[in-house]
Amino acid sequence: MALGVEGVADDLRAVYAAEKTRSYEWRVSQLKALLKIATHHEKEILEALRSDLNKPEHEGFLHEISGVISACKLTLKELRRWMKPEKVKTSMTTYPSSAEIISEPLGVVLVISTWNYPFLLSVEPVIGAIAAGNAVLLKPSEVSPATSSMLSKLLGQYMDVSAVKVVEGGVLETTALLEQRWDKILYTGNSKVGRVVLAAAAKHLTPVILELGGKCPVMVDSTTNLTVTSRRIISGKWGCNSGQTCVSPDYIITTKEYASKLVDAISSELEKFYGKDPLHSNDLSKIVSSQHFDRVTKLLDDEKVSGKIVIGGQRDETSLKIAPTVILDAPNDSLIMNEEIFGPLLPIITVNKIEDGIGLINSKEKPLASYLFTNDKKLKEIFKRNISSGSMAINETTLQLAISTLPFGGVGESGMGSYHGKFSFDAFSHKKAVLERGFAGDIAARYPPYTSGKLKFLKALLSGDILGIIRALFGW
Repeated sequence: MALGVEGVADDLRAVYAAEKTRSYEWRVSQLKALLKIATHHEKEILEALRSDLNKPEHEGFLHEISGVISACKLTLKELRRWMKPEKVKTSMTTYPSSAEIISEPLGVVLVISTWNYPFLLSVEPVIGAIAAGNAVLLKPSEVSPATSSMLSKLLGQYMDVSAVKVVEGGVLETTALLEQRWDKILYTGNSKVGRVVLAAAAKHLTPVILELGGKCPVMVDSTTNLTVTSRRIISGKWGCNSGQTCVSPDYIITTKEYASKLVDAISSELEKFYGKDPLHSNDLSKIVSSQHFDRVTKLLDDEKVSGKIVIGGQRDETSLKIAPTVILDAPNDSLIMNEEIFGPLLPIITVNKIEDGIGLINSKEKPLASYLFTNDKKLKEIFKRNISSGSMAINETTLQLAISTLPFGGVGESGMGSYHGKFSFDAFSHKKAVLERGFAGDIAARYPPYTSGKLKFLKALLSGDILGIIRALFGW
């Protein structure tokens, strides 16, 4: 095993077994510590994000720090209520009795984070795991080394390190962690590694949450407000880490007659946002690494799409930047239409009727998010009814993640399980069913020796037939 990793799950399990993490007071103290990290170290966090991704301060605060602060505050406000056992109804079968659902911690949780939102997507799952009363180990992504180092330092400084640990490293360390037994694993990343995580978890029957990705479609109808639509697509694509976001628009579907208007509108708004030379804009994130830069440029240089670029296409390998790029009518068999782009490229696919886009979306794997821009009420209902995706937004992109009362998670190839707000607490809790009875009301009919009279009584009881119960009691 990797140095410093062996036995870490057992160490955490010993702390959990001592019931240290279960008290309301401990949970609150750790949540307040995380809140203090987010509020007192904003500059340090933003510097790490700028180092790893050239992420603008605007995006770093709104998309990451603010999200952690909101999650901490919500959890602190609601935690006592979430922890309270939920009383539920019982039935005639168990009368007299009471029943409740108790949320109990799972035990020891592993969170394997990712690099594109390395602060938010590391800390928000930890908030849920702590709120539910678990001991937790965070493995930040080695692809965002500055943020990984910052998290290790700050969590070590503020948190109870006996129950909340950070392990840095790469594939070797992650592999060593996956060999150990956990009570739940949350992984954020790509489906290839997701399968590795799932296979490792299966050896111990460990439940998992997989937050993956996919090709998130955007359907644009001619009834939409074109300017607002363009701005919101740009915001969700290039304004979210330069397209390196799991719920960013991956491709657009619109009609053949509307495509040129949409391209012109996007082009106009892009120039307003990033200027005539977007490669020199301080408001555009870089591609995270040279490896990912090469992957994205390979999609762009595919001979099937290289002649179909209608906006952008410029690149600077030194700064790892690629200009916002729009490709019109990318062939369905091109690389860009068969891989998750996860970068600043946006193909537009044209159809004869906008409704034809439904079949096109459903011909691919279920995405993590899907989007529709329209003022047509009928089309909205068709879209909601016929498209299966992890989440959905109408006349907006990505902002569904800002709603704490909505779960964040995938379906099918885009993932399994969800978290966010109370869903995070529930994700790391076991819902224990508890029935309580006294010693009165013991019915002889449930016990042997079995007779036809007893069965007649029980049938009447289970069906709620009062008259039948009376008849059975009197032997009628």
